[in-house]
Amino acid sequence: MAGFAAFRLLWAGQALALMGREMTWFALTLFAYQKTGLATALSLLGFFHFLPLILLSPLAGALVDRYPRKWAMLASDLAGGVATGVLLLLFLVGRLEVWHLYLVSAFTGALSSLHWPALSAALSAMLDKKDYARASGMMSLAESLAGVGAPVLAAALLKPVGLAGIFALDLLGGLAAVATLLRVPIPNPGLEAKEKTSFLEEALFGFRFIWQRPSLLGLQLMFFGVNFLTTLAATVMPAMVLAKTGLSESALALVRSASGLGGVAGGLFLSVWGGPKRRVHGVFLGMALSSLALALMGVVEGPTAWAFLAFMEAFFIPLLNGSNQAIWQAKVPLAVQGKVFAARRMIAWLATPLAMLLSGPLADRVFGPRLGQGEGIALMLLLFGGLGVLWGLSGYLLPKVRGVETLLPDAKTD
Repeated sequence: MAGFAAFRLLWAGQALALMGREMTWFALTLFAYQKTGLATALSLLGFFHFLPLILLSPLAGALVDRYPRKWAMLASDLAGGVATGVLLLLFLVGRLEVWHLYLVSAFTGALSSLHWPALSAALSAMLDKKDYARASGMMSLAESLAGVGAPVLAAALLKPVGLAGIFALDLLGGLAAVATLLRVPIPNPGLEAKEKTSFLEEALFGFRFIWQRPSLLGLQLMFFGVNFLTTLAATVMPAMVLAKTGLSESALALVRSASGLGGVAGGLFLSVWGGPKRRVHGVFLGMALSSLALALMGVVEGPTAWAFLAFMEAFFIPLLNGSNQAIWQAKVPLAVQGKVFAARRMIAWLATPLAMLLSGPLADRVFGPRLGQGEGIALMLLLFGGLGVLWGLSGYLLPKVRGVETLLPDAKTD
């Protein structure tokens, strides 16, 4: 089994694992907010996940290019199962507290720093270049399918099976990911012929590679800015829904599921279409349109209107990420994609934990006290989403970023 057939099997296992993780995340979001009543609890969940993910990304990228990518993915999936098992045990003995969630969130963030560059580099090695955008669309589709099904399933199952049942389903999803990984051959181009270099030098290689290519650096700085702006709003959006609906699980599930459905539609659209010939159009317009939908969520009222805009916001994310991924896969040699992709993600996502750390206090101490928590967060969505629109469109004013596909030659095929 090889090529796209192998990718489909790998995709199925990863999709099941994503479903389990998203169900757990939805349940833990409710658990944390019901325990504390603070938007800060939700922002800290995200902060503790993203901080180790970002800080460890350069080291993870070096590991991914030094050792077989399958090992990295297996280690990440197996350790993630251990983390879920710890949560299950704590819940069964009646000792689960919010601070436990922060610790486990940090641990799974560290694992994600290893899993994502390993998966990205593995897909580049498994597939022909013509299939990159289609595969990116399918991976976005898997994330979005989990986004649709997980909130609905979690909300429906929380009462009959409780958190313990959600954790058990998460463990089954992780087992599926491990089983499919064991069956799929994953090439490791350049691994056997790699020259011996220091681990630190390998960890820094990705940053040097990007720094020497201003077009790629500018592209990632665009993501840095839009991630900061949209994360300030999106992190506390669930708190707005819960605050305005009297802690309605069904309302939050509707909005989350609509977001996932929008991602499914966007992923399917990209998978069939393949994206624009000039990928930068997909990047800039994807940023602007998704940010616009987020901004409008702060204007409308009611779960139905929020759900529609959540659908629209998520619809453009696969176009944005798939277009960006196709650019990087074409411009970066396969043998160093682990290191470069890890550095690329650190640059783009460094803003995320900072925004998460700020968003909760902004909602609870700045916007909320003046307008009420629900209305204060709504204003945050309008403000920061609107700035995201302007930021995305500003890419057209930057010649080096706008011309990344023509200014940089494609990498040679290994």
